[in-house]
Amino acid sequence: MKLVSWNVNGIRACVKKGFLDYFNEVDADIFCIQETKLQEGQIDLDLKGHQQYWHYAEKKGYSGTAVFSKQKPLSVSYGLEHEGLAKEGRVITLEFEEFYLINVYTPNSQRELLRLDYRMLWEDKFRNYAMELDNVKPVIICGDLNVAHQEIDLKNPKSNKKSAGFSDQERGKMTELLGTGFLDTFRYFYPEKTAAYTWWSYIRNARERNAGWRIDYFIASDRLKGKLLDSQIHHSILGSDHCPVVLETTH
Repeated sequence: MKLVSWNVNGIRACVKKGFLDYFNEVDADIFCIQETKLQEGQIDLDLKGHQQYWHYAEKKGYSGTAVFSKQKPLSVSYGLEHEGLAKEGRVITLEFEEFYLINVYTPNSQRELLRLDYRMLWEDKFRNYAMELDNVKPVIICGDLNVAHQEIDLKNPKSNKKSAGFSDQERGKMTELLGTGFLDTFRYFYPEKTAAYTWWSYIRNARERNAGWRIDYFIASDRLKGKLLDSQIHHSILGSDHCPVVLETTH
């Protein structure tokens, strides 16, 4: 099984930049996107052979997630079970026979960490949610988690110690999540690989210089290790300030 995750930074704009070419070429069994930035009825994607599941934010042109799956899931749920965390279209969960898939777009802590308190609440709620599902069957989490976990995961760690996405608090929450029975699939296969990034700022030619961050992930339950084949970063795919990440399994 091939799973793809991509923060498209606006699906309508990304479609104009080759999204469908990549979608058809990669031929994923499950394709997840984040930051769709639209409302229901604002796009009609012809994705033959794929069921489509969309979760829209209440705020127009903001956030949003979607999952396109060849296999019809046993069930689909939207959001987290917490009123204040369910209005930004950030989570879609699909249940399959052998695992749960959670597609997530984690809130950004923003400049000066203005939204850090909300982010910490989110992290605790999300971790508890993932653990609850993991008690039932294995879980695969994918999406833009808005954190570079270790110094190896961004180009300039020293100058970003207090930046959103690399604060001690955010990195600590990722450590907590991984400590509850989950693994970072990319680091499982490539623990020492450097210059492996998934997001680049639009300023200062960051992508051309590969001055990036790895903030897009496939996280999996530890007990899925034996079914993981590879975890990849498709860094050459343009169309967004993020690039797609890919997980291949024996499912």
